[in-house]
Amino acid sequence: MQINVQSFASRSQPVFETKDAERAHALQRLAATCRIFGRRGYSEGLLGHVTVRDPELSDHFWVNPVGVPMHQVRVSHLVQVNQQGQVVHGSGMVNPVGLLLHTAVHQARPEVMAMCHAHALHASTWSAFERLLDPITQDACIFFEQQALILEPRVVRDPAAAAHFAAGFGDKRVAIHAGHGIFTTGQTVDEAAWWFVLMNRCCEAQLMAQAYGEPSLWAPDDARWLASVLGSPHFGWLSFQTLWDEIILSDADLVQ
Repeated sequence: MQINVQSFASRSQPVFETKDAERAHALQRLAATCRIFGRRGYSEGLLGHVTVRDPELSDHFWVNPVGVPMHQVRVSHLVQVNQQGQVVHGSGMVNPVGLLLHTAVHQARPEVMAMCHAHALHASTWSAFERLLDPITQDACIFFEQQALILEPRVVRDPAAAAHFAAGFGDKRVAIHAGHGIFTTGQTVDEAAWWFVLMNRCCEAQLMAQAYGEPSLWAPDDARWLASVLGSPHFGWLSFQTLWDEIILSDADLVQ
């Protein structure tokens, strides 16, 4: 499949005639995100989860099950859970702690349709510094003033701790959870997935830069402008389409 550059630039988010069609589309993108994360080495054992709010039942969420390697996830593997994390559709097991965190953020943020977390090496390593990313590159500027730093609770065992986590997330697009890793959100699965891929790369860049010295920072006004343009929900969605075009070409079975 060849991509026409002009037609790509004009791509827009789809409009659906039915909730079933919207759901089918979202689940395909969720499965694709898992494949992409697995291929990039973000998945370790049973860790890593992506949630998307059901388009019809706003307090229900779809998530990849525990035990299916992320690079093998198909639409048919995905399970639906309620606000309490109980499986209501599908037969797979789910990560209870991961769902505590995700459902708490979804509940606190009605505009968040999707959320991603995985134990990507560079993001997890950067989180140990308990610092926000600095605007040292154009890519890093996308997250300028859009990051939350969550120091407590460090471990989430119950809904109260999860609510504390969600409060620490606030209204930011992404969060760094100390000693754990990063969480990204979006109005679509596509957007949330792209922020995760990009943020992990920015963590890698800052770790490399600081290993050699002290990198310079972009001016706040310039960083803020880049964040407003390249950090828009539509730009995040559009950026993901390059990853979708690649994964669906090589892994067409993900829609099964």
